Amino acid sequence: MKFLGNVIATVIGIFVFIILFFFGVILIGAIFGGDDAVSVKSDSVIELNLKQIQNDYAGKYKDPWVTVFSDKKGIGLTDVINAIEAAKTDDNIKGISILNDESSLGLAQYKDLRNALESFKKSGKFVWAYANTYSQKEYYLNSVANTIYLNPAGDLDFKGLSSEVMFFKDFQEKSGIHMEVIRHGKYKSAVEPFLENKMSDANREQVTALLNSIWTTVTTDISKSRNIPLPKLNEIANGLLARTPEMAKAQNLIDVIAYEDVYHNAIKKALKVTGDDDYNKISILDYTQNNITTALTNTATDQIAIIYAQGEIQGGEGDVTVIGEGSMRRSLQEARKNEDVKAIVLRIDSPGGSALTSDLIWREIEITKKVKPVVVSMGNYAASGGYYIACNANKIFAESNTITGSIGVFGVLPNFTPLAHKLGINTEQVKTHENSANYSPFVPVDEKFKAFTLEGVEHIYKTFVTHVAEGRKMTFAQVDSIAQGRVWSGSEALKIGLVDQIGGLNDAIAEAAKIAKIKTYSTQNYPEYQKTFNDLLSNLPFAQSKEAFIKEEIGEENYMLIEQVKRLQKQKGVQAMLPFGINIK
Repeated sequence: MKFLGNVIATVIGIFVFIILFFFGVILIGAIFGGDDAVSVKSDSVIELNLKQIQNDYAGKYKDPWVTVFSDKKGIGLTDVINAIEAAKTDDNIKGISILNDESSLGLAQYKDLRNALESFKKSGKFVWAYANTYSQKEYYLNSVANTIYLNPAGDLDFKGLSSEVMFFKDFQEKSGIHMEVIRHGKYKSAVEPFLENKMSDANREQVTALLNSIWTTVTTDISKSRNIPLPKLNEIANGLLARTPEMAKAQNLIDVIAYEDVYHNAIKKALKVTGDDDYNKISILDYTQNNITTALTNTATDQIAIIYAQGEIQGGEGDVTVIGEGSMRRSLQEARKNEDVKAIVLRIDSPGGSALTSDLIWREIEITKKVKPVVVSMGNYAASGGYYIACNANKIFAESNTITGSIGVFGVLPNFTPLAHKLGINTEQVKTHENSANYSPFVPVDEKFKAFTLEGVEHIYKTFVTHVAEGRKMTFAQVDSIAQGRVWSGSEALKIGLVDQIGGLNDAIAEAAKIAKIKTYSTQNYPEYQKTFNDLLSNLPFAQSKEAFIKEEIGEENYMLIEQVKRLQKQKGVQAMLPFGINIK
């Protein structure tokens, strides 16, 4: 036994040594190697491909080990937009090439990016675009270009917007898996798929209004860039009159039908590059990284804190894609106590989530705005819980195609009693008091329990509407009439008083500076997340998550369906959540 113990101890010692050696080598390389700034050559063109950019904010971490071992560059869309702004005055940059851009960014983010590219064009530099195919969302961004190329064998998708909802009422009856739904708000249709086999009139009304509003924003921008009247764009979409490269060119949606080599040769000619020499290119990621590492330090003492709230609202610390109570409240407290911070901008991109966590963040904002101004900038979404944490700000900005509102709450309780009976399983409870038993998915829902839960939902709805009424200086009745879980676009929300102004993040920052009465300032990004050692290991390139593996095997759309089921399983307590999963196409 002693010999076996020595062998085991030796094996463990060797294993620990290898692990420490491995981490030591990587750490030394990170410290002494670093990421050298990429050299920007003269007469360069930025190649804009945002496939690796998903969020406004890429995050930063209190533990430097997480950054060292991360497989990501730590670049967010805000960094990219700042780099495009810097490129306007960079003598080495002659233009931007949007090349086969495929991105998971939302329409409001595209709106912000499009505005940055429009501003870049006004500096006298060019923006050109090429793609083998253009999806509708990709075309919206690419339409800002001076010249648009399309592959001769490609296509352009321009047909209007749609949204699809799946219904599970019959599936529940056949499977024996039933979802008990408790809600407030006639538009709170996140739970409608469990109650009906078709879309309600109220839900169809709000979805139609939302899609039409967003489509108006998209086509208005395209109309200005391509000089095509709005009625003509609707005619093109309705008749699919741009479905081939030739038809797209005939309708003036594109300028040139050619292969990619022709596109690059045209850029060479524009830059006066002769012979077989190629023109100088730099990827947007490299240029952004270069801008971050070489930009002059802003010596202004006054600061504006930008706190990014991205993803679903849940309890816990949170992360780049999850709004957690821990990181959000800590960020607000740090910004509030920092004497250099004169104002706070809260950038929200969230469909909502936990009502309790939303209320805790709302309370922290309420305390903070008594000390210094808080301005909200809405991204793709600021709906339900996302609006909850926005409603008491000093001023609210939204993009015209932001999805917001959804002031309503619901609870979903999965119940497997019919399935259990089909399988021959019976469950009974023993309790000391009438209401002492917790909810069980294997026992029919007690009507008293349902009544108590509805009482809780009604209480949270009343609290939600009251907060909105106080924050927006409206009456309870006024808010209730536009609440009921209904979703609005940013442009619609402006008309009914849920937001103050249409604009992007930079507009919100400028307004925060104005309210704080400061002219020169720097910005400081929050949150700084606290991560554990296990979180650190999960970021290593070789530690592919099971989610990433599944996504790779079954495809993006099938994975999204699985994620919807998982989110329902994780939801605890009453939810202030966007009423339906909308994927605009």
